[in-house]
Amino acid sequence: MSFLKSKYRSFTCAELRKENIGQEVTLSGWVARKRDHGGVIFVDLRDHYGATQVVFDSDLRNQIQEVRIESVICVKGIVRDRANDAVNPKIPTGEVEVPVTSLEILSEAKVLPFQVEDDDQAPELSRLKYRFLELRREKLHRNIMLRCKVIKEIRESMHKMGFFEFQTPILTSSSPEGARDYIVPSRKHPGKFFALPQAPQQFKQLIQVAGFDRYFQIAPCFRDEDARADRSPAEFYQLDLEMSFVEQDNVLKANEQCMIDVFSAIKPGSIAEEPFPRISYDKALEEFGSDKPDLRNPLRIKDVSSAFSQTEFKVFKSVIDDGGKVRAIKVKLDELPPRKYFDDQIEWFKKQTGQGIAYLNFIDDEVKGTILKFVSDKEQQALKDLLEIESGTNIVFFAASKDSKILDAFGKFRNKLAEDFSLLNKGQYHFVWITDYHLFEKNDEGKIEFSHNPFSMPRGGLEALNTKDPLEIYSDQYDLVCNGYELGSGAIRNYRRDIMYKAFEIAGYPNEVVDEKFGGMLNAFDFGAPPHGGFAHGVDRIVMLLSGEETIREVIMFPFAQSCEDLMMQAPSRVDQKQLDEVHIALNLPEEESTV
Repeated sequence: MSFLKSKYRSFTCAELRKENIGQEVTLSGWVARKRDHGGVIFVDLRDHYGATQVVFDSDLRNQIQEVRIESVICVKGIVRDRANDAVNPKIPTGEVEVPVTSLEILSEAKVLPFQVEDDDQAPELSRLKYRFLELRREKLHRNIMLRCKVIKEIRESMHKMGFFEFQTPILTSSSPEGARDYIVPSRKHPGKFFALPQAPQQFKQLIQVAGFDRYFQIAPCFRDEDARADRSPAEFYQLDLEMSFVEQDNVLKANEQCMIDVFSAIKPGSIAEEPFPRISYDKALEEFGSDKPDLRNPLRIKDVSSAFSQTEFKVFKSVIDDGGKVRAIKVKLDELPPRKYFDDQIEWFKKQTGQGIAYLNFIDDEVKGTILKFVSDKEQQALKDLLEIESGTNIVFFAASKDSKILDAFGKFRNKLAEDFSLLNKGQYHFVWITDYHLFEKNDEGKIEFSHNPFSMPRGGLEALNTKDPLEIYSDQYDLVCNGYELGSGAIRNYRRDIMYKAFEIAGYPNEVVDEKFGGMLNAFDFGAPPHGGFAHGVDRIVMLLSGEETIREVIMFPFAQSCEDLMMQAPSRVDQKQLDEVHIALNLPEEESTV
């Protein structure tokens, strides 16, 4: 890379090899490590590309001895061979070194708040405050470069499929999309506010109305919501795409191809199944207790109510008579865990739900367990048939309830069992499409609201909205899940004003509110809108999965703290009164804040 050559370097710190022996070179980088061996000082000089060992065995050793770790230096010297016992096979430059004949200190580092090279567990707040230092660590540096490669592969895949990349506005209007907006006051329009987009949803649909057949964008999104391991508290990036004149299958296949391209480029052969399986939302809840199932886990939840249709066991009987279900998870093992394990699981489930679970152990022809005396031989055989219990050691856990929240807890219990017994295949990526979402659901207050995406086309169109029970209306909405993480979601869009009005009316929004929030898009629909559909993938989550990290903070260049603060840039921060006056804002702070 000749364009990199300058007075500061003729080579990067990753380039030198044996064929460079005898050449005079100039290197620049950070002092990563220093080792004093009998008056000879060895320095690992690090830059973006790698590291080279440089040697100070002349008068310069006194000068380098005073230079702190992580200072930036420029050195010159003639490349030489390393002694056989000093070769470092772990790095590409490990067969050579550079004895230094010239040293220039470009930037002296202060005393470090934590050691960069030791990869020690410094306090999180300190690491975020000095994120620029932590980014020098090899693992984090590698993660950020992986992110760069992932985005490159996304773009190449989308271009290959004929999509066009466009940019959408950052300042827009507020819309009810499930989270709080970040709002921006307008100086020229007193009392009015812009909002940072939670997603480019309306704009990408408008692009279809404008006649651009296939759109994509690596879009910044802003949501004022609490942090999670797989969710940033303020901003994130997603791959947004939209397509005209398509049905659900077209959208799924395009997104699937993109993910296959990206994951195959980064980790060839790591995708467990192609094409990706498709499971309905209702089936996902019944079999996995979640609409984000981890298919690496071979365990399944099974409705075994039929085995207990004539049961005398009062606990199960009362649940079934009340319209509830008895569900079971079978785990096949080589040997039975100790009794304490079962006691611990019962206690764990009680903490989750307030109720216990039961179990039976099928060991060849013998059956044991907490509820054995309540389960007849006929019911035992029915369980063997339903759960396909074979010879060997099989544990069966039972949960009985009418409450759907118990199913959610049983789904978490399924994941716990897989971890406890090391059942997950952690070397592969198991993708699955979750389809057939209900358009509406009831919230905790019993009110009808959108279950997923308010811009989705209801199956059956306006007639379904006018005639069906809202809770029985489906839509062409779909999520892509990988290893238990939701990578993204999408839908075939509602592109008609009359259907939009009716759908939002059912969810409690009058036409006036719909016009106010989505007037620009609705107006466009009145001038000829094509049937269209789209999707959005979370870029941060994709990189998190490919890197093997457990939180997205490890794959974001400058993440926020859990408290939704940028500790490095000290944001959010106060602004002076003049700035507030310019946008016509008077502060009404909580009492404890008002004196600060």
